Amino acid sequence: MNDSPGWATPGPSPSDGEQPGASDGRSGGEGTQTPAGGQKWSAEQPPPGAGLPPDGIWGGSSPATPQPPHAPQPLQPQPGAGWGSYGGPQGGQYGYPGGAGQWGKPPAAKPGVIPLRPLDMGEVLDGAVSTMRSHWRSVLSITLVVATVIQVINVIVQKYAFADLAVTSDPDADLQDVLDALSGTMTALLAEGFIQIIGTILATAMLTMIFSRAVLGQRSTIGGAWREARPQLLRLLGLTFLITLAAVALVSVLILPGIALSSIGIGVLGGLASLPLLIWLGIKFSLASPALMLEKSSVIGALRRSSKLVQGSWWRIFGITALTGLITAFVSAVIVWPLTAIGLVFGLADGGPEALQNGTAATGWVPLVFSGIGAIIAQTITMPMQSGVTVMLYVDQRIRREALDLELARAAGLENYGTNAATTPPAGG
Repeated sequence: MNDSPGWATPGPSPSDGEQPGASDGRSGGEGTQTPAGGQKWSAEQPPPGAGLPPDGIWGGSSPATPQPPHAPQPLQPQPGAGWGSYGGPQGGQYGYPGGAGQWGKPPAAKPGVIPLRPLDMGEVLDGAVSTMRSHWRSVLSITLVVATVIQVINVIVQKYAFADLAVTSDPDADLQDVLDALSGTMTALLAEGFIQIIGTILATAMLTMIFSRAVLGQRSTIGGAWREARPQLLRLLGLTFLITLAAVALVSVLILPGIALSSIGIGVLGGLASLPLLIWLGIKFSLASPALMLEKSSVIGALRRSSKLVQGSWWRIFGITALTGLITAFVSAVIVWPLTAIGLVFGLADGGPEALQNGTAATGWVPLVFSGIGAIIAQTITMPMQSGVTVMLYVDQRIRREALDLELARAAGLENYGTNAATTPPAGG
């Protein structure tokens, strides 16, 4: 694996051959290691209770030192039962100290913003925030430009689209005027939505590359992120529109009986029934974007990849995603609402009480500009937070299922990471 963020599926585990310093003797069918004291011991540790590791690995006394009959055994890896204390695939799930009767988490290499082991929720969020803090020039520059373009167009559309909607409330307006106003408004809103989707795709693609580099402890520039993301932009656009089209089709199918029967109640029930399905599908395919960008896969391949990675971890990913959404919504509200209120005060000061009655207090230039400034600030902060959490979840799932930490360690330049896990812990971050 090279140091580019295009991560392919990890290959076989590191060589299981003898390490430097191994003797020709055998113990239990495995190559033996010679510690500093000169005593030979097996590279694969026995299960708990069958012996103690040599001094200086997890603590405890030297094997030559007699132990009391009921002395507590030091922590040691379980051969063949999962992952060892420091990494290295043994089959099964990734296990580490921290369960019942154990203490804390094992040392783990940390070349970048996250340790190379399965992450808990706090580490996923911290990885996203740490990247924003340590790579703020690249991250905030991208999101600031995208958010500014989106909000400038949004302010213009709201100003003139809402002005056209005033025609529809005029009792003297004829049907043709109402239809023209609605047509113009819908066209403007669709154009705004399209620009917002394009901007979000550009930001997501470039941020994914920056976050993937941050996992390896590498710096990224805006130009470098653009060069790495550009080949996959059309596929990411296709992925976004395919998911959007599928969501629209699902909602349409479920509300269609209510429309056919002219029943509002049935239509509402169909719309409510679509919500849990949309949430389930949204989480199921939530990792498709980083899979497409980092593995250079196709649209369908990215959807299948996300489905495979999420399988068995749906509730965990849903919980972290929902918490991220609550955090970003709170941050946005704290920023946008005060500025929107200030804009409304200025609007009322210019138009008086009549502006509040006819709705012009919210559609004047001053309130719209204040609201747009608040939205720019909020999006600049929350957009990388959401993208970062998605990338960290993708990396975490691949570490749990595919031992991606070994590939990342080699890409980060950590030599012999995972090849001698039973005797030497990797460099801590």
